[in-house]
Amino acid sequence: MNLKNKTLFGLAAFAMAAASVAAHAADLPDRIKKAGKLVIASQANYPPIAYKDPATGELMGLDIELGAAIAKELGLKVEYQETAFAQVFSSLATGRVDIAMVAISDTAERQKVADFIDYMKTGPQFFTLQANAGKIKGVADVCGTKVGASRNTNWPGQIAGWSKDNCEAKGKPAITVIGTEGSVDARTQLKTGRIDVAVQGSETLPYFQTMEANTYVVLGQPLFAQETGIPVSKNEPALRDAVLAALKRLQANGTYDKLLAKYKLQSSAMPAALNQGK
Repeated sequence: MNLKNKTLFGLAAFAMAAASVAAHAADLPDRIKKAGKLVIASQANYPPIAYKDPATGELMGLDIELGAAIAKELGLKVEYQETAFAQVFSSLATGRVDIAMVAISDTAERQKVADFIDYMKTGPQFFTLQANAGKIKGVADVCGTKVGASRNTNWPGQIAGWSKDNCEAKGKPAITVIGTEGSVDARTQLKTGRIDVAVQGSETLPYFQTMEANTYVVLGQPLFAQETGIPVSKNEPALRDAVLAALKRLQANGTYDKLLAKYKLQSSAMPAALNQGK
């Protein structure tokens, strides 16, 4: 191929890419096309999903990069808006944010107020300190202990249910469930001895085991498989469908797999789908 042909080929490829972005942008709600940006609710306290570089304060993590890739696929700029977990769904309803990427588990209850674009499998995971490993050797030893988990999640209820089925039903003492302010608080309470065992998403523990070597011991497998999703207001079906289509394209072209591999989350991969949570 001579230089002229290479140039023509490159221009044609660029034109096709530009036309594709324009076509995808045409599917978006008018208000978002006019704004030219995708506003994403974020909570940068859940590495490696979303967190801040300790040195620079820059947003990092899977959700940060994946959100930017979705926006780019739609021909939009991305804007992250730090939002308290309790305010996520009201922010979606009022249009303060367009979508949310804060490691939200998709559940049937939450589907009553938002549609979920599911993109990752995870699950609540028991873990303890290495210092406790002598007496808490596995999930069977969790019965009768104090277990902490974020009260902003559905984990406390799931732990209580697990206790009924796996402890009380077998004549063992029940778990005492302690609601915490989040996974950071749960780890702090674990280290100070206020709780014996903690629960957080299975996708986050390899990161903390790397960052704090010889500190945590994972107990068994995740209690349940859960879908993590991107909630979108039920009043925005066009936005929901556009984001879902963009995510599917990112899965098809390898971008999604590369990002999961970057954050060592390959085992959490799942095909993008709507409202799979139970």
